[in-house]
Amino acid sequence: MNWRINESGVSATIENIEWERIHLILTVRLHIDGQKTYDIDKMEFYAVNNLGGCGVKFDVRRKEDIIKLHVNVTNSGELRCIPRGTYRIFVCEKDCVLAECETSPDIADQLEAMSRNFLYGERGKSYNVTFYIEDGTDTLPFRMHCIALGAVGVTFPQNPSFLKKINLIKALKDCYLSSRSVLRRVYKWYSFLYKSRRKNTVLFMTEQDQKIASNLKAVSDRMVDRQLDQQYRLLYSARPAAAEPQSKKSWIGLMKLLAQSGTIFIDDHAPVLDWLKLDDDTTLIQLWHAGAGFKSSGYSRWGHEGCPSPQSCHRQYKYGIAGSKNIAPFFSEVWGINDEQVLPTGMPRMDEYLDEQHRNEKIKELYEQFPMCRGKKVILFAPTYRGRNKKTAYYPYELIDFEKLYQICGDEYVVLFKMHPWVNKDIVIGKKYADKFLDVKKYPNINDLFYIVDLLITDYSSNIFEYSLMRKPMLFFAFDKIQYSFSRGFHRDYEESAPGKVCYSFEEVLSAITDKDFEYEKVEQYITHHFDYIDSGASDRVIDWILLGKMPENISNAIKKKQEEIQRMHELDFATGMLVQQDD
Repeated sequence: MNWRINESGVSATIENIEWERIHLILTVRLHIDGQKTYDIDKMEFYAVNNLGGCGVKFDVRRKEDIIKLHVNVTNSGELRCIPRGTYRIFVCEKDCVLAECETSPDIADQLEAMSRNFLYGERGKSYNVTFYIEDGTDTLPFRMHCIALGAVGVTFPQNPSFLKKINLIKALKDCYLSSRSVLRRVYKWYSFLYKSRRKNTVLFMTEQDQKIASNLKAVSDRMVDRQLDQQYRLLYSARPAAAEPQSKKSWIGLMKLLAQSGTIFIDDHAPVLDWLKLDDDTTLIQLWHAGAGFKSSGYSRWGHEGCPSPQSCHRQYKYGIAGSKNIAPFFSEVWGINDEQVLPTGMPRMDEYLDEQHRNEKIKELYEQFPMCRGKKVILFAPTYRGRNKKTAYYPYELIDFEKLYQICGDEYVVLFKMHPWVNKDIVIGKKYADKFLDVKKYPNINDLFYIVDLLITDYSSNIFEYSLMRKPMLFFAFDKIQYSFSRGFHRDYEESAPGKVCYSFEEVLSAITDKDFEYEKVEQYITHHFDYIDSGASDRVIDWILLGKMPENISNAIKKKQEEIQRMHELDFATGMLVQQDD
């Protein structure tokens, strides 16, 4: 890099530091000597460590001479957290270094409070981003220090007995021969055997269920329909391993399947891939099961209980999918990958949902199965669960005023209740309400129910994604929005994003139904933002774009541009100029 700090006439001051979940935002004010001419829009901002290595290129958003520098600390562009180090921030134009960012005196005493610690690993580890001013200078040079830390003891260590030393040796041996260590070796052995034969082998895999369903099934079925099973060898693995222990035979069988596969499709988190690194020539694709709700997950809720470690299954994705390019950032934030890797193919499971023949068949079946719905408007009450996980999932039924809901139904409405599959306690419907209320929890596919539903009542569930395409109203019963936001987090503003009226008490829900106050205009806005395609071609796009290499040119060019940007970052050399500056 060409070092021009002393003669550039440019100075930069960091005036504010903000956090938006895992996104760090630095407000920088530029001052340019009146005799100098620069194109501010072409300026680039880099975080550089003490060895002269570039760790981050900031996303620059400008409003006149005030500039906002954005970076996701869990993904600096290379699918990893900002690497450990102490960083200074340089202002550059092409290959010239024009200025180093200073700290505004107005925030100098607030830097410690503006720093952030993200707990992970059952709160026993932390990724820290700390801001400070370097000592020993006449100015206020800004510094950012990033480091991952583990738990340490706080008491004076005891001298182990000889026997305990022997136990320590045994513990190290047991660790070396642990199940994960053994399984990694099994995987490597099978990889050696199958490496040359796995190019055209595709594995459809879930660790969440005993059957292949949803997006995985849709893509698999479509490959068979197109006779691509003659070109590709299709393998399947369905285990509820995320919640239930598995046998040694099952684990070894999974290692064999993984080692045989050149492409692996999953549609949810696969915990096994948190600790098993796939071979570099194996492609992992995330066909995420949910469309786009509000709940934060993955790296989007980093620092909250249950969040992933810096390296996890998500980091291994080559691509994920979404309904539109507009919502790609929601998914890339969750997975800790780049926006360009999220392909707007649409959801494969919705191909059948949007098929007119399928719709007509299901409507006929539904009215035969639930005759009480004939000639009535149907309300579907379908919220998400409360609780930490499948074992503790519940819903506070006491908040539902069955009597008042029954009264306002009159001759116009019936109500179907479909609780989240994880909620073990069934809703109890009294006999006097049985002519208007019905529990449909056991009905297998909520999407099919949407065909006969006239009003959806939900909360933070992603079921709004599919339902929105029915172009019918929704209500949001968000009685615990503050608590839910704290425990789970939202990746966007809830009130602004909800495609319908938000109610904070059941009384408000009842009033909205009575007054037909649904704020329906938000539905079309939601559809426009969330869907690039409204058709039955999502499975074909997944197959064509990912497996057959027929990616749209604009998308492949964006991916290539991002790769070139990262490569250029690695080639930048700030070390020489920094050494000269220190000597001065």
